[in-house]
Amino acid sequence: MANAITLARIPLLVIVVLLLYLGNPWMQVATTPVVLILILMDTLDGMVARRRHEVGMLGSKLDIAVDRIVELVLWVVYAHLNLIPVAIPIIVIIRGELVDTVRSFSLVWGKTPFGMMRTRWGRRLVGSGVMRTTYGVAKGVAFCTLTLTLGLRRLWADTAGAIETLALAVSWIATALCIVRGAPVLVEAPTMLKDVDLLVEQQAAKR
Repeated sequence: MANAITLARIPLLVIVVLLLYLGNPWMQVATTPVVLILILMDTLDGMVARRRHEVGMLGSKLDIAVDRIVELVLWVVYAHLNLIPVAIPIIVIIRGELVDTVRSFSLVWGKTPFGMMRTRWGRRLVGSGVMRTTYGVAKGVAFCTLTLTLGLRRLWADTAGAIETLALAVSWIATALCIVRGAPVLVEAPTMLKDVDLLVEQQAAKR
């Protein structure tokens, strides 16, 4: 059930993108709550997974992959629509690729990507409820206000200016949080990858 909710975000994302590009201003404004639902589904699938005891490696990997797809596609689309600087999706893409490459080795230990963190400060920045919620809220507010700005630009330009300023500020805050949450993974990477090499050597020696 949880994985079905996770995968359902992809067709909903396609609908959002089509509305952003092809919809009239009123449809673009009306897309704002749809974007909010798209973001909240990331929380919903986790709640369902825990309640139904469906937490596992597959669900964890799938959740991260789909969340990354949603996040990257929306950042790129908003940049293409001249709502944010192209620097934001570039930063997020670089950070995501580096962090996800390190996280992919969590399979070696049989742990979830969040569970592979070793230091207390790393676990707090990457996987704590406070940080995950703060980052999720920042992204949600950024995506919703950016969507709202797109429609309001052609309806009420004066109102759009104030919301656009807020959207841009929150977008940079979300980007900063993205970097902060990824930093511990990269800092711990040398030690974790060294242990991976050692584990592989030990397994090879047993054969």
